[in-house]
Amino acid sequence: MNWNRAGAERAIGGAKKYQLGFIEIPLIDAPSVDAGHTRAVLEENNIRAACSLVLPEAAWASRRPDAATLHLEIAIDKAAEMGAEALTGVTFGGTNERTGSLPTQAEYDNLSRALEAAARRAKSKGIQLGVEAVNRYENHLVNTAEQAVALVERIGMDNVFVHLDTFHMNIEEKGAANGILAARDHLKYMHMSESDRGTPGAGNVPWDSIFVALSAIGFKGALVLESFVSMPREMAGDISTWRPVARDEEEVMGSGLSFLRGKAAQYGMQGFVA
Repeated sequence: MNWNRAGAERAIGGAKKYQLGFIEIPLIDAPSVDAGHTRAVLEENNIRAACSLVLPEAAWASRRPDAATLHLEIAIDKAAEMGAEALTGVTFGGTNERTGSLPTQAEYDNLSRALEAAARRAKSKGIQLGVEAVNRYENHLVNTAEQAVALVERIGMDNVFVHLDTFHMNIEEKGAANGILAARDHLKYMHMSESDRGTPGAGNVPWDSIFVALSAIGFKGALVLESFVSMPREMAGDISTWRPVARDEEEVMGSGLSFLRGKAAQYGMQGFVA
């Protein structure tokens, strides 16, 4: 999660070790990232990348759309400098953003305003911009695939896509497959995460339903293993990861990655698991 030069080399080297063709780079502090170094290491190892983030409270789009746009533009520029293909994640807000009330039209107006401006910047840089639906305990604004689709369609830019996450879908969707079907025209990115955010295949996510639906819509985007086996203290608090979710990296990357690759092969989707 600490994307300095050493962290970049360790993560990209690990991706190469596990024969991954793709890696997701966290932009927790985009200005501090040495983009040239990351780009060189990615190219050296022939690994593609996307970047992800969560907006800090000072830049929550629902309250401060101009600050959100500025924060996203800085991250978009950094992603482009690194040679990444997309910026995604909770691009509209925070993972501890809840008002205790239903979302308001004014909040959605602010989200659309901030993300449309950011999408224009992203398009000028050749970057795709994702909107990730997350569960109600982390954010009150975009929890389901249908809500993510509504926001993407309201923004109306062809470089903006829906990003779904099996952990959040397991909480929010009325059947995980239904979420994938609802997002089919805009779905380009999937976090493949277990119900406890640990090792895929060791929890309650209905993986067969997930892969059946992805196969049915002819999904051609990125399937990205996401696990929180190691978390910085400040982020662990934001998403309530109070205890270990897996034994270690090898359990996640050995057992979990093998499980996902097996499911992808079973449903005729070889080559998509990142």
